Amino acid sequence: MTATDIDSAAGITEKETAAERRARLFALITKADIYLNLVALGWLTPLLKIAAGEPARHNLKEVWRTLVLPLLGIGLFLALWAQTAPMVDTSLGAIPGPVQVWEQVENLYDDHLREREKEAAFYERQDLRNEKLIAAGKADQVKHRTYTGHPTYLDQIITSLQTVAMGFLIATLVAVPLGILCGLSPSVSSALNPLIQIFKPVSPLAWLPLVTMVVSALMSSSDGLFAKSFIVSAVTVTLCSLWPTLINTAHGVSSIDKDLMNVGRVLKLSWPSKVVKLVLPSALPLIFTGLRLSLGVGWMVLIAAEMLAQNPGLGKFVWDEFQNGSSSSLAKIMVAVLTIGLIGVLLDRMMYALQTMFTYSANR
Repeated sequence: MTATDIDSAAGITEKETAAERRARLFALITKADIYLNLVALGWLTPLLKIAAGEPARHNLKEVWRTLVLPLLGIGLFLALWAQTAPMVDTSLGAIPGPVQVWEQVENLYDDHLREREKEAAFYERQDLRNEKLIAAGKADQVKHRTYTGHPTYLDQIITSLQTVAMGFLIATLVAVPLGILCGLSPSVSSALNPLIQIFKPVSPLAWLPLVTMVVSALMSSSDGLFAKSFIVSAVTVTLCSLWPTLINTAHGVSSIDKDLMNVGRVLKLSWPSKVVKLVLPSALPLIFTGLRLSLGVGWMVLIAAEMLAQNPGLGKFVWDEFQNGSSSSLAKIMVAVLTIGLIGVLLDRMMYALQTMFTYSANR
């Protein structure tokens, strides 16, 4: 073999190695695209492909579609809002524009920081007082009180998230087993279907008085782990949000391939084993679809429930600002509206991420 032949063979090897590296890089980008889409960063994928050496034309179109157009839409909305808001006069003044709303965001955050400082100072004074009492031999007079300052906007967001989480959890624990029973047994489905169709469209405003009376009858006082208003709101969320999960679970279970169920009979699987090993894995995509719908419904219902039950969350914040009637109330209500929408999007993305994790093989 001549020196030229050796050089040619080395060049081919180098080209193959570069091609392998490029293929491995694109495989990593494709895998990363799944996770980027979960956090709404899918527009990064075409940019990574361009950096890896793919032709720019097609990928730039993807960047335009997934990043530039949404930003243009948001920008156009903000511009129309800023132009048209001052034209609408109300009893509290003109509708606030984006700048006024952002100012209230800063004010609400500053109020949260001030309240946390007051809380820290309260506990510091209490600890100092108790230390003096102990030093003076009066340990029996030591008292530990809880700070009772007003809940800030961030505190109310957390309360709303806790309430919807409780209602959604109860709804899931009720709806998924019932949905499995309905999907596996036509008799159970026929018995429950009329009740589902009757109660599914009932408004939270209709449920709330009934729930309030039942909870008040069962809870003689507000002392306990949860406040009455919290329980009322959570149960109302449960009653309104369980139906999408129940219906989708039943549909997913009833749609399972009959041959798969026959395999379970041949293997003589017990009923619990059949549900865990055959039914749930096959019905999981539709179950998660129902869970996403239920969480969205629960989040919408929560605001109305908190308004009427006076649970200290976002719904109560909106109602209090409406009743307050100050010059900043409209802007604060709009802050709450935007917050509710953004949290709704984040909750849906969270459920979508869980769906992708648990049904990964079905999505490939």
